[in-house]
Amino acid sequence: MLAETICSAVSAAGLGIAALTAYRKRFLAATRIAAYALVPVGLVLTGVVEWVSGMVFKPAVWIGFGLLGLAWVLFMTTRAVERRSPGRAPRAPKAAAGAPGRDAVAPGASAPSLGGGRRQDAAAAPADDFSDIEAILKKHGI
Repeated sequence: MLAETICSAVSAAGLGIAALTAYRKRFLAATRIAAYALVPVGLVLTGVVEWVSGMVFKPAVWIGFGLLGLAWVLFMTTRAVERRSPGRAPRAPKAAAGAPGRDAVAPGASAPSLGGGRRQDAAAAPADDFSDIEAILKKHGI
């Protein structure tokens, strides 16, 4: 009963502020304030406030939240310890028996280049710069 009264008072105050804002010709802000002011009354009328207040004052609910929190902390702790343990190597997916050594490469993909990454000939023509891009686009049919 007290929660419903407080929500009604907050909504009435909010609607009053919205009316003052509309009086000052700020209709967009007034509409937004009115929308926020109607939320508490809507929560009371739908029964959400009664449900939340009934849940807050029951000790069994708080014990349940505590156990959920403890389970989450234990789960996260075990994950952190598992990642940082020096004795275990991270699990890698096993390749199929007949699969070649290249993992996650498309069947028609070329072998990766092992070059240094810098151009050897700085005076090369600008057309050479886009030849590899053109080859990739042609490969994909673009």
